[in-house]
Amino acid sequence: MSIAPSPAREDSVPRTPATPPRKRSGRPRRSRAGRQLHGGRITYAVLGLVTVISLFPLVWTAIAASRNNTRLAETPPPFWFGGNLFKNLEIAWTDANMGSALLNTVVVAGTVSIGTVLFSTLAGFAFAKLRFRFKNALLLLVIGTMMVPPQLSVVPLYMMVAKLSWSDQLQAVILPTLVTAFGVFFMRQYLLQALPTEIIEAARVDGANSLRVLWHVVFPAARPAMAVLGMLTFVQSWNDFFWPIIALTQNGSPTVQVALTGLGRGYIPDQSVIMAGALLGTLPLLIAFVVFGKQIVGGIMQGAVKG
Repeated sequence: MSIAPSPAREDSVPRTPATPPRKRSGRPRRSRAGRQLHGGRITYAVLGLVTVISLFPLVWTAIAASRNNTRLAETPPPFWFGGNLFKNLEIAWTDANMGSALLNTVVVAGTVSIGTVLFSTLAGFAFAKLRFRFKNALLLLVIGTMMVPPQLSVVPLYMMVAKLSWSDQLQAVILPTLVTAFGVFFMRQYLLQALPTEIIEAARVDGANSLRVLWHVVFPAARPAMAVLGMLTFVQSWNDFFWPIIALTQNGSPTVQVALTGLGRGYIPDQSVIMAGALLGTLPLLIAFVVFGKQIVGGIMQGAVKG
């Protein structure tokens, strides 16, 4: 009588040895979505070309300011710096009374920037979050003023300035530009996205009045857009020429752009001195951008992310 073999026990079944777990490297893996993108050679070449083209007018202004009028009239023109830069800068500073002009321009541009940012933020918040009659009609009216050429308002504006005896005074340039339709529309569009209505309602429930809502809720939320608007307004006010040349004179309280017009007079204008004056008028903007460039770019990027 044959006996059937007993089934093999599970413990006696040979097993393949398990593969040991892989050791994780010390460097954290980056997900595909968080991977940094690197530009190729074409990208860097295009960016370098754009940078050179953007810097060429400024470099050429400095080169022309370091030469004399005779050398600038020759062909080909100079493409490197000369030795008359500081001499031409001194002449331009003296002839155009550049010290007083720079001070006047700082006062005008700074006051206009602060006023535009403040009033535009208040008006933009009202159009974005408050409810009142004819809100849409008033907003369309504000936007419609952007389509009116500024040349059409020069005559009535100058008549008003003359009636108030503000001719050749800085308030004639400051007050008409304390608020702009672009600033109101810009802040309104930003606050629509960056400021939730629930936060304002929560502040109201906590007992905050309108001033506290503006100071503790609206202004912190609108800070990036306010920085961008202030920068754009300051640059535009600094470079403004059309209205200041009408309202101001060179012998009174000129801005930089008005003062520079006195350098181009004469039978043969000295182009090197004119370029030196233009360089003097541009340097404060360059210094401001170098000092506050990181904050300005950070405000632009933060506003882009929130918007």
